[in-house]
Amino acid sequence: MKQRILKIFEESGSVKNRFAKENADAILEVSKLIADAFNDGKKLILFGNGGSAADASHIAAEFMNRFKRDRPGLPAIAICTDIAVITSIANDYDYSEVFARQVKVLAEEGDIVIAISTSGNSPNVLKAMDAAKKKKLKSIVFTGAKGEKLAAKANYAFVVPSDSTPRVQETHITLGHVLCQMVEEILFEAPRKR
Repeated sequence: MKQRILKIFEESGSVKNRFAKENADAILEVSKLIADAFNDGKKLILFGNGGSAADASHIAAEFMNRFKRDRPGLPAIAICTDIAVITSIANDYDYSEVFARQVKVLAEEGDIVIAISTSGNSPNVLKAMDAAKKKKLKSIVFTGAKGEKLAAKANYAFVVPSDSTPRVQETHITLGHVLCQMVEEILFEAPRKR
């Protein structure tokens, strides 16, 4: 059992390291994009289902409150957390509309959406991406190796090179943390003395 535990950690680290090497430039570009949006008074809208909903909520909280430094809150909202809104839309329309309807109502020009889906095949996430495109929003996706359908709908796609749900989700939350840290550093780091 101990060897199995060590192997799981090794697999997780290996997937994350490969992902980081393949995506470091894009992560920096997206960090700057998000920082610029916050500087312009725009917001970040995140969504996903299940564990991805928890990741969306977690990342939004890190931006809204703080990550590593005391600083003003940054406008980020996870639209997968309001059970009254979600069940109302699902009941009156269809569950596939729960995120798209909110994007249509809440998103404004210049806002950014982050869609998180391990499989990349969730109908409600795909519909929300279509809604974001119609509103001409910049879009970012976090997905897994089989998420090409979702990745094709985004301006920036972070595809974890694994089809293991746990490894994909572990990489997604690490990516979320890295984005939070980079945005904080871009916006709030004091200039270094030479």
